[in-house]
Amino acid sequence: MSTEPLLAVRGLAVVIGGRHILHGVDLDVAPSGVTALLGRNGAGKTTTVRGVLGLVPRTGSVRFLGEETVRLATHALVRRGVGYAPEDRGIFAALTVAENLRLAERPGAGGPAYGLVHELFPELKARAKQLAGTLSGGQQQMVAIGRTLLNGNRLIIADEPTKGLAPKVVTEVARVLERAAQAVPVLLVEQNLAMVRRLAEHCVVLADGRTAHRGPAADLLADPEATRRLLGVGRRADAVSEENPMAPQDTGTAATSAADSGKAGA
Repeated sequence: MSTEPLLAVRGLAVVIGGRHILHGVDLDVAPSGVTALLGRNGAGKTTTVRGVLGLVPRTGSVRFLGEETVRLATHALVRRGVGYAPEDRGIFAALTVAENLRLAERPGAGGPAYGLVHELFPELKARAKQLAGTLSGGQQQMVAIGRTLLNGNRLIIADEPTKGLAPKVVTEVARVLERAAQAVPVLLVEQNLAMVRRLAEHCVVLADGRTAHRGPAADLLADPEATRRLLGVGRRADAVSEENPMAPQDTGTAATSAADSGKAGA
């Protein structure tokens, strides 16, 4: 298996309304598994994702599958195999599960991969005629992730998938992402360190619009001082019991994400 990054970002800078939001972000997404993008509120996580996708003006280098894409429009990057599950999930509540999936279909060789989606998430097939707005938060996240898997994407970007969800639903979403990552590499923007511990092999930490740390996720979470310094959480924040691997954090890490995407520095 290749060890070259699937996505390699260097010197990513974003200026919005004359304000420098990102000052030069570097990050690599591994060619398999989950890479977590972490940071305190306002560190630049969501802006980094938007910069990678071309949703905001940016400079620097964004290489995907070895090709420079920083000058590509968002739709051109998506066609090259990047799937995006936004933090609000983007579900059409008044449409059925099947209709939500159908809207995500793109023309391509072999057609949409419903077999893969239904293999990973059989519940979506069983609930095909159910209105998406009546699904649980975890089931809606299945729809959001399922849409990214339909078109043979090579990378999934999942932005704050557990934001605002109850602990029981967070566990459900963790299982969703765990299954998805078996098929497609995932760049996961997340505040719940229990989720990161469970899913991520690699992590990138942002601070003030710059890359502050890169390395194995387990190493960071095993270092209480580094976790406190980089993420502002206490010594027990990354302690996850074997009995309850998605136990709530003791420092309100989920709350710190609430304003992340709503601020210019998110």
